[in-house]
Parts: sequence; C-alpha cells; structure tokens
Amino acid sequence: MNFQYQHPADQLVMIMQRIYERGMTTTSGGNLSILDENGDIWITPKGIDKGSLTRSDIICVKPDGSCIGPHEPSSELPFHASVYKRRPDIRAVLHAHPPALVAFSIARKLPEVDLIPTVRKTCGELAMATYAVPGSEQLGENIAAKFDDGINIVLLENHGVCIGGKDLFAAFMAFETLEYSANLEITANKLGKPNVLSPQAFNVTQTRHHLLMDDFIPRYHSTEECAARRDMITLIHRSYRQGLFNATHGTYSVRLSDGSFLITPFGHDRAYLQEEDLVRIKGGMKEQGKIPSRAVKFHEAIYQKHPDIGAILLAHPLHVMAFAVTDTPFDARTIPESYILLREIAKEPFEGIYMNPEMAAEKFSKRVPAVIYKNDCVVVTGQNLLQAFDRLEVAEATAHSIVASHDVGGIVHITPEEVTDLKKAFHLED
Repeated sequence: MNFQYQHPADQLVMIMQRIYERGMTTTSGGNLSILDENGDIWITPKGIDKGSLTRSDIICVKPDGSCIGPHEPSSELPFHASVYKRRPDIRAVLHAHPPALVAFSIARKLPEVDLIPTVRKTCGELAMATYAVPGSEQLGENIAAKFDDGINIVLLENHGVCIGGKDLFAAFMAFETLEYSANLEITANKLGKPNVLSPQAFNVTQTRHHLLMDDFIPRYHSTEECAARRDMITLIHRSYRQGLFNATHGTYSVRLSDGSFLITPFGHDRAYLQEEDLVRIKGGMKEQGKIPSRAVKFHEAIYQKHPDIGAILLAHPLHVMAFAVTDTPFDARTIPESYILLREIAKEPFEGIYMNPEMAAEKFSKRVPAVIYKNDCVVVTGQNLLQAFDRLEVAEATAHSIVASHDVGGIVHITPEEVTDLKKAFHLED
C-alpha cells in the first residue's frame, strides 16, 4: 500500500484504527497529525471515539489557525504545531499512551533500543521531555526542545510518547517497534538480565544478498503456487494481528513442488501484504521486479539441506524473544503438546542467519524444528505451512506460560521417563 496516494484524512483514520485495535491507545487517548504541502495540519479531533473515527471527523487546521471540520482539534495541537515549526523535515506527528512506553514514562526511564537490531535502525535515539500540563504551550516547548536536538522520539514524563516522522507510516513504524521493544524489555526482566547488542553487531545484518539476485520471468502461476500465496497471506495477516511480528519485520516462506519457493518481500507492510507481493525464488533467482526478504539465502539453504521441510517462519513473538535476549534456556517439557510439537529448541548466536546461512541451516532436524537466534528472532520449520504456524503459536504460548510461571512458583518439567513415553506414544523420531 502506497501512502502517497492516500488523502491525509484517510491516512489518519487508518493508522489510528491500527493503533486502537492493537491496544496501544484508548477511546479518548492519543492523537495524530499530518502536515501537508500547503502548510495545513490535518489532525484527529478532541473527544471523539478513537475506535470509530471516520474521514469526516478529521480536522484541517489552516496556517492562520482557522479550523475546518465538525469538531474541535485535539487539545495537543500546540505541541504538534511546535514540532512542525521547529523541524521542517517532519511531516507527521504521533502521540499516544501505549502501556509499555507509559510504564517507562512514569518510571521516568528510557527503554533500551539495542535488544534487537531493528529497534535502533527504526527508532534512533530517544529523549525524555519534562512534565507539563497536557495541551499547554509549555509542554509543546518541552517536546520541541528535544526535537531541536535531532531526536524524533520523545517520551513525556508521566504522559506517553511523541514521535515525528517523514510521513505517518514512518512515525507509526517507529511507534509500533518501540512499544514492542519496551514490552520485550519488561518481559525479559522476568527471566533474567537482558543482553544488549554491541555497536559492532549492527554491521552483521547489512547483507545485500536479496538485492544482488538475478531476475527470472515466470511463464505462468500454477494452481499450487496460487494456493500457497493465498494460504501464506492468510497466516501472515493472522500473525500480524496476533503480534507474532510487526509491520515490516517477519519472514514466511513455502516450498513448491518444482523446487522453487515463495517468500515475503523486503520492506512491505505485513498488515496489508497481498498475494502478488510475495516473491518467488527459483534456481537462486528472484521473481522479476521484486525484492525478497534479507533472509532469502538462509531460507534457500534450509530447503536445500532438508527436503522434508516445506515451510519456514521467521518471527519475533514477544515471549519467545524474551528467551532470545536473556541467557535463560527454552525448555519445552511443560505440557505434552508443547514437547510433541517443539521437541528441543536450540539457541544460536546472533549473526548465524546472515553470516553463514549454510551452517545455520544444518541446525534443524526432526528433533530440533525451531531455533532461537540470540537478540534477533525465532525460526520455526514444518512439513507444511500449517504445521510450521502451529509450532510458532505453540512456541509463543509455551514461552508465555513459562514467563508467567515465575510469578506462581518453580516449574516442574516433564521427566525423562515421561518424555520417553511421549516419544513412543506419538512415534517421535530423533
């Protein structure tokens, strides 16, 4: 979906709906704005249900301060206007009260941005603005002063967060990414001390494999391929709704019977991905005119090494990722379903997927269908897409239960003898 072709009012409604549906604001909380090429500020209204906004509810504030629309503009208009005045490069402002970032704002502490590489890349540096009355000129000045320093994300003491971007989607992407990371830090602290990436680690994932592949032109799209595209899109959208990955991070692939495979594209919004956006990879070449995920060589290596694997999911589910950023091992011997589907989950170094995809591919087996990559992601495999997705859901549910058990008492794992019984009963191979 290309935001450039959408009216500012439609953009504001769409993004506010996503924020509300993902539980990152309340009916009365938060506000968004866009500065257009005429100098008009399009902004969400004051006191209107954020869960049922329509384009007719959006207010246009003219450069002279006059307003066009059926409602009053948000009471936070002063700080939106202040940011635009001080930072001509910013064309959209997002303000909301998501639970995890509010937790940091009321503790008056900035969240860590180096738990996984996508956060610093997407969000950059953070700052904290001194508390002032909501809607006041002083609050606007406090926020704008931080933006003057080149900061695009400002937490507000005892209030929430304000984010500026080159467009509304860029601001939303930073917002969603930072709230996820804040939640990850809070969750990981229940397991142990989170490990932070070193500055050198950020050079590791600068792979260009996905950009340098030769093109091929498909002669036709088989019934098998069309069905696979449909099923992938269905589960990609479900994965986004369930928070298994966010707007621009998370890679799914499915093998086709001719040895080619379909994979998610690079840089596309997962919430609106369509069948035609998926990229077919065949003989080391990519479908003409498309750019595949940066992890394409890793997926290709797994398929070459393991003919029994038919689908690969790379994702960032919150509770599994808490194990990825701490030294706590993930032990699936919790309930029978978890062990039967997940068996043993390995944990591998951060750089494995991109530095040596062939070696990373060797880690998978029937006994090890999923691997956690430290400070990066979890990769789950299956004979088909549905099995892989089931494993991903079970991995996240299992991780959630383990994290929650820390507030209940010590975990009693299934014993080795009970594991042997499960292997016999369900014909599990080693």
